[in-house]
Amino acid sequence: MSYNILIADDHILFLEGLLTLLKSEEDLHVLLATDSGDKALAYIRGNQQKPLHLLITDISMPGMDGITLNNQVKATWPGIKTLVVSMHTDTSIIDNLVKNDVDGFISKNADSTELLQAIRTILKGGKFFSENVKKAYVEGIFHKEKNTLETLTTREKEVLRLIAEEHTTQEIADKLFLSKHTIESYRKILLYKLNARNLAGLTKYAIKLGLLEEK
Repeated sequence: MSYNILIADDHILFLEGLLTLLKSEEDLHVLLATDSGDKALAYIRGNQQKPLHLLITDISMPGMDGITLNNQVKATWPGIKTLVVSMHTDTSIIDNLVKNDVDGFISKNADSTELLQAIRTILKGGKFFSENVKKAYVEGIFHKEKNTLETLTTREKEVLRLIAEEHTTQEIADKLFLSKHTIESYRKILLYKLNARNLAGLTKYAIKLGLLEEK
């Protein structure tokens, strides 16, 4: 049997490596490789005549992120399998994806053997979560808030502080010498990590961390 795959990832080097890996597998056919969740979702909607067996997606991308993409795909086309490949292995993110029927989650540090194992396990109807993802998830269940706060990187704390100080996305980008897209990605990840619904929720965590007192 031949399997059709769609990839959504804006990291060019990873994407090229994944495409090279899949080309060596005769039964795995990539229908589309794109750099955003919006494009991936548009393709799925516009190509219902072609069966899609697996969606492989990153989390941080321009426009629609991979978490939202997974959740929308599973809500509309539950038969499509989904595999998230990301550097973000935080409890709240994994929990959100698990609750929305993701079929697998592995780190971008995974080697080609583990990646192929994940793909084939999922295509056969199984679930696949790499060991570091399972460890992060289990530990987070017992230390949820403490674990979440401690997993914020220095840069994420910087962005969180500036958001709480009511700077615009462009102002934060200028201050940190980053692109506006990168700051938008940080904001989305912070919302998921801290399980916050809006900017007010992020500000609450910034105060709890004492970030507004830092200069």
